[in-house]
Parts: sequence; C-alpha cells; structure tokens
Amino acid sequence: MTRRYCDGLRRRDLLQAGAAGAFGFGWSLPGLLAAEQASPQGAKDVSLIIVFLQGGLSTIDTWDMKPEAPVEFRGEFRPIGTKVPEIQLCEHLPRLARHTDKFSLVRSFGHSNSGHGPADHFMLTGYHPAAGFNASLKPNNQRPAHGAVIARQQGPRGSTPPYVCLPKMHNAAGSAYLGSTAAPFVVDADPNAPNFSVPDLAPPLAVPGDRLEARRELLSTVNRFASSADAAANDRSAALNQFQAKAFDLMTSAETRQAFDITREPDAMRDAYGRHSLGQSCLMSRRLVEAGVRCVLIDHTNWDTHYNNFEVLKNDLLPHLDSAMSTLLADLQDRGMLDSTLVLVTGEFGRTPRVNKDAGRDHWGPSCAIAMAGGGVQGGRVVGASNERAERPATTPYGPADLAATIYHCLGIDPKTVFHTPEGRPVPIVPNDGRVMRELFS
Repeated sequence: MTRRYCDGLRRRDLLQAGAAGAFGFGWSLPGLLAAEQASPQGAKDVSLIIVFLQGGLSTIDTWDMKPEAPVEFRGEFRPIGTKVPEIQLCEHLPRLARHTDKFSLVRSFGHSNSGHGPADHFMLTGYHPAAGFNASLKPNNQRPAHGAVIARQQGPRGSTPPYVCLPKMHNAAGSAYLGSTAAPFVVDADPNAPNFSVPDLAPPLAVPGDRLEARRELLSTVNRFASSADAAANDRSAALNQFQAKAFDLMTSAETRQAFDITREPDAMRDAYGRHSLGQSCLMSRRLVEAGVRCVLIDHTNWDTHYNNFEVLKNDLLPHLDSAMSTLLADLQDRGMLDSTLVLVTGEFGRTPRVNKDAGRDHWGPSCAIAMAGGGVQGGRVVGASNERAERPATTPYGPADLAATIYHCLGIDPKTVFHTPEGRPVPIVPNDGRVMRELFS
C-alpha cells in the first residue's frame, strides 16, 4: 500500500526517483521530464495500444472457433458471420463483427509456456524468462517490456509520458535494465470510477497552492544541502532540480490535466465504449495517444476462466470486450488515427481446447490467437490457422518474439536494435529468431 502524507501528496511526488525508479517499476514526474531531454526521437510517428486481457482470453471461444470439433472441444458458443465473409467470430461479439475490416487475426500463434507470470513476461517482452523466474517478485522484468523499449528509443512527444500503464501496473510491464527513464507512468486508478483522477499529475483539490509552493521550497533546500555535501554531483543535481521544478509546473498544467480528464468526453461516447473498466480504459487510451503518448498498456482482469467459462464470458467479459474494442477501432478511424495507432489485443495465452469438468478451460500456451489493427496492419485478414481443435498452429507458427519484431517494425524501430545493460552486456530488443509477420502488411 502506498503511504500518503495527511494532505494527500505522496513522497515520490516530491523527492527524486528512488528504488522503484531505479528498478524500472514506475515513473516519477522528474524521471519523465529527464527522459524528454535524454531520449532520441524515432523516425516513424506511430503509437501503440496494448489491450492485455490478463488471465488468458479463450480464443477458441472468440476468434478462433472450431464449430466442427466435438462438443467437448467446440464448447457452447456458435460462430456468426462478420463484415468480412471469410471471418467468423463468436456470437457474443456482434458489434465487433461489424468491424472485422479494421483488424486482422493471427491464428497460427502460440508459445511454450502456460503459466501466469512467465507467459505474461514472454508476451509483453518477446523473451521467455530464464530458469528461476519468480513471478511473485516486483518488479519481475528480466527484459524491458515493449512500451519501455519504445520509451527509450523514441522518447516523449512534448510533456506527455511516452509510456503509460492503466488502470494499474502490470508486473511484466517494467523497464528492467533500461532504468527509470524508460519505465511506465502508472495511472493507478480506474477510469470508470466516479471520482477518477490521476494521483501523480495534480495535487488534491484540498491542498492550497501556497502549501504546494512551500513543498517546492523545502525540496529546494534539501537539494542544496545534498549538493553542498557532494560537490562532484553538482552538475547532475542541477539537472535533476530542473526536472523537479518542471514537475511541479506539470502538476498544474491545464493541457496535461485535460489529456487525463475523461469527463471531457461526451456521455454518448463514454456509453459507446461501455461504462466499465475495460471500456473506459480503452477510451482513456485513445485520449492519451491523441495527446502524444506513444504506448498505452491496458491491464484488464480477470480472464482466467477455469470455472464456468461460458457463463462468465457470455454475461460479463465478452460484452465488455465487444463494446470496448469495436468502439476503439471505430473511434480511431473516425478521427483519422487508425493508420498511426497500432492496436494489439491479447492475453498471455489461450485456454485449453478441451472443456474441463467445471465447465471451464485451463491455461494453454501452444495456441492463442491474437488480434492486431492499425499502424500499417491491413484489416480483414486471417494469418495462418490452428489445427482442427485449436491445439497448436497448423501453418507457419508465430510467437512472442515475432510479435515483438512486428510491433517495432510498425513503430519504425529496427528489430535488430541492441541495447546494453549497465554492466555493458549487449542485449537485442528482439530475440534472434524473431521475425516480422509480413502477411499482416502485404
């Protein structure tokens, strides 16, 4: 639990980046502003929205259905026709069925891990974690997440963070050895909440401006004392002071606050996305990309349907996905943003082809279709196929390394880019076997 002072301000809002920033688990405002100056700009101006369905979307029940398989595999749902005659989706995704021309499916997708934590890391970084990986540790990134690579390689657009996680931080979404300047800015609040606000962007309304200014003066005094104690660090301290000063200004910046103020959206638009966490998070992601954020990771739970898979999907999860994803794609297109915004919808794995004794499906990494749209991806396509029971790819298999290569290709980042750890060890941003999924573009 994050401790707050009695006036509501957090210590991390007022002091320089500490241990969390050093390990790449989250952004402080000074760290964000430091990155604005330090990071190079990329050549291709495409943003990324990742809709991560944590727990594992049952793709055999949504967009890789097997209606000809025995009932213990195909389950209870029926496929329906869509705007693209060659593509069928689940009957409980009727709105999305009208937008299949805007996105494509990769059905020959899968990987070798069916465990929460390791599979999350695999999908969000492109790298399978090494032996001994402990998903309970925070932060747990052995490799930087896609958003962290983008933040490091391309930097911010203006004053907005390059990489944002909402409504919370995912354990595998950190920056690893890239450090705090590539770590995500974490919203840490649900955009669907009636009293939604972003804690790190503005002081609570109850804090008068003079008290905020007093804290600025206190911080200045502390920094002067630290600088006098270590003259060798003066240059670095001066730079940090500059970023801290800008951070205070940013906290009351009308432009920045507007980007995160979802109440500025018309009620009709909010209703179209859906008055639920996934819908409002997707709406917020569009607002953030529109304001200049390069990568937004939406971490939505709980798709881990071991029990009553069909009931939970039908009555809860799929209606939310249907309204959120269909409206996001239509909204981006209507605003002329789809070509410049890559959208990825995925979980960490799929679900078992065979329905279990509890009317659920368990974890299944070997086959887990993904959806991609925008950013140069051609809509209305199906890449590859799984076998007759969605157990494994039946055509050329693709996996997390290929997904990473494709994401960076779309954003104008060379997949062969190599970063270096603080110890000087070279680490490619994509494993050597990662390939761009070119069928999505040709």
